[in-house]
Amino acid sequence: MAHHFANDFPSRLLMWQRVREYAVPPSMIDTATARRAVGDWAGACAATRVDVDLDLRTVRNRHGTELASRLRADLRRLAPDLLRWHMPRSAPDGRLRPGLTLSLARYGGSGAAPVQLVVRTPPTWADAGQRMSLALWEGSGTGAPRHHPHPHPDRRFRLDLHRHLWDAGRSGELARRCGADATPPAAPPDRPHGTGGTLPPGLPDRPAVDDASWAVVRWAAEAELLFRAEERPRGAFTVRLGARSRAVLELVAPDDSHAPAFRPLREPLPPQQVAALPVLPEAAARVLPDLELLRAGLVAADRLHPLVAAALAEPGPAPAVVPAPAPGDPHQVECRGDIHRIALRDGALTAIDHEPSELRREELLVALGGPALPCVRAIHAVHRDPEALPAVRERLLHGDIAGALAVVEGLLGPRAVLPDGPLRQELESAAARRVDHGLFRSGLVTVHPAAEAAPGAGHADASRRPQLDRHVPHDLLRKHISRARPRTGLMR
Repeated sequence: MAHHFANDFPSRLLMWQRVREYAVPPSMIDTATARRAVGDWAGACAATRVDVDLDLRTVRNRHGTELASRLRADLRRLAPDLLRWHMPRSAPDGRLRPGLTLSLARYGGSGAAPVQLVVRTPPTWADAGQRMSLALWEGSGTGAPRHHPHPHPDRRFRLDLHRHLWDAGRSGELARRCGADATPPAAPPDRPHGTGGTLPPGLPDRPAVDDASWAVVRWAAEAELLFRAEERPRGAFTVRLGARSRAVLELVAPDDSHAPAFRPLREPLPPQQVAALPVLPEAAARVLPDLELLRAGLVAADRLHPLVAAALAEPGPAPAVVPAPAPGDPHQVECRGDIHRIALRDGALTAIDHEPSELRREELLVALGGPALPCVRAIHAVHRDPEALPAVRERLLHGDIAGALAVVEGLLGPRAVLPDGPLRQELESAAARRVDHGLFRSGLVTVHPAAEAAPGAGHADASRRPQLDRHVPHDLLRKHISRARPRTGLMR
């Protein structure tokens, strides 16, 4: 793979590059695939940190045997690792989009609203571990968790029309649905890494952002699928372009035998009518991130999910093989005029060129306030703030606790005792956030704990947002004041 400077690529692509490296580790994919291969769909969900909030026996008693059989078949085809791979994510850190209810499949029923298989993500304050949950949506007022900020399925984020993004049996459709088998449009000179198309002219609201990721060439075909799924005739639909910008387009075709096309509406509609129009799902409006990464040379095909790599396999130059350092390579430190080695011995990082008795004396000297040997200072620095700390942080951010601990053990040894410092703070913070997630899952805490510290929280109603003061944790305060934060509705 060719090497590029980070400034040559949009921040969006660099974010997806980090997501593909850390969010779904290969060990998770291998475990989930092995369990799914033997029919253990619940074990595959457990391996990918997906909680199952539905019971097939209850579904059969409430909705009948036919719907329960269809649901069971979909659960057996579900690849939860592939679903996590394609879940919507928020910039700039690439975590799962919080507080989201996303539809995976719809089952026709006698009620006004169809029964849906949905996946939910917790709110931001309870997203430790980046866990998701599977549930059955039976319509408003029935079975919806009251403590979830958005229990209704989101019209913009839906995968029931994109089963190839979570169904292992239909993952081969990915190349056709994302446009990988077609010739990519030419990128503008000022955006050499864009793989999508530019927005059509004549839109009343054109966002002032980079539009290279819009899959404009697929909008007409995807809108046709949307209208068929909702059993509507061809007409107007919307595409969300930004927080306060959306395109209102019209799907037209001479007859059913011709390919549909879209065009901007000639006359603007009132806001009430625009809000009621069908919304093109985000998975159809944007270019597949994996396709962008492959064409930009930011990721090799063998680093993608196996089902994605099989669907997007394209002949190309082989990535450069970089020799990895051998495990256990000692660090070298200049100490007392000589070059000393620091390596793992008996499960801990040790200065192997010093006697154990000498190291114990030096540790006692440091405890009494004396100067330490360069070797001892180097060991303490590695324990507090190692070079691999960014990799540990990324793994903890995406919920890969086992991967983060493996990095720490490989660097410091399994018997290392961490002193106070950035590394220990990161691990303790990750453990504390998992407690918040457990409280959210149990329904014991429905809003961020900092809301109770706000003035008047004891008598204020649940819909009032707490004030930001010194009682608010630093992480939550940073999310509120950051300009790049997503609109997620942290509290209610």
